[in-house]
Amino acid sequence: MIKHAIVEKNSILLTVLVLVVVAIGGIVELAPLFYLESTIEKVEGMRPYTPLELSGRGIYIREGCYNCHSQMIRPLRDEAERYGHYSLAAESMYDHPFQWGSKRTGPDLARVGGRYSDEWHYAHMRDPRALVPDSVMPGYPFLATTPLDGSDIAAHLESNRIVGVPYTDEMIANAASDLAAQVDPDSDEVEAFLARYPKALVRNFDGDPKMISEMDALIAYIQMLGTLVDFGSYKAEGENLR
Repeated sequence: MIKHAIVEKNSILLTVLVLVVVAIGGIVELAPLFYLESTIEKVEGMRPYTPLELSGRGIYIREGCYNCHSQMIRPLRDEAERYGHYSLAAESMYDHPFQWGSKRTGPDLARVGGRYSDEWHYAHMRDPRALVPDSVMPGYPFLATTPLDGSDIAAHLESNRIVGVPYTDEMIANAASDLAAQVDPDSDEVEAFLARYPKALVRNFDGDPKMISEMDALIAYIQMLGTLVDFGSYKAEGENLR
């Protein structure tokens, strides 16, 4: 056995031994990752964004909403009581980029879907202080009068597929019609749309059936956040939550 005094007095030997220990530790930590198919726990219910939701997410990022609203509920009691079940990695597996973060000027939005009506979100986007007097959020009334540009939506889905989102050829081919079908409950395409995107909401989100607006897309995105996973039956691996 090498005595500590010898190691401590010989800087070269100490350096070599430190490198050996670090190398062994690194191998132990990294080697298992090469044998895992995925580091993200598979969760039932998750699906790719619909074309309308994906467009809304783009608007959400474009307008800088992520600067004030994180989408990451931490596994702490106070956060769970305020916002709901802690965020799962699987819920962001199709996000490029993901919206996790540590800064919150406004509330976390990971579980906001279905908590408020479409009318509430519409009014909130137009004039936040009409509903929340102390809000520092700017208004976005122009979203309701700006037509959504869906001309490149198929290419948008295809680019997401390149980075791992499982959009099928059928989804890409029907991207434009699916976008339109989600805001038109009377469309003949609704049934096929729902077959491709289970649990998707189909309705006119901004109350104006004459035009698919950016407001439609943004509200559609917000209303699906946190709604895909059934936490009443979900159990984390190695953990019994309920």
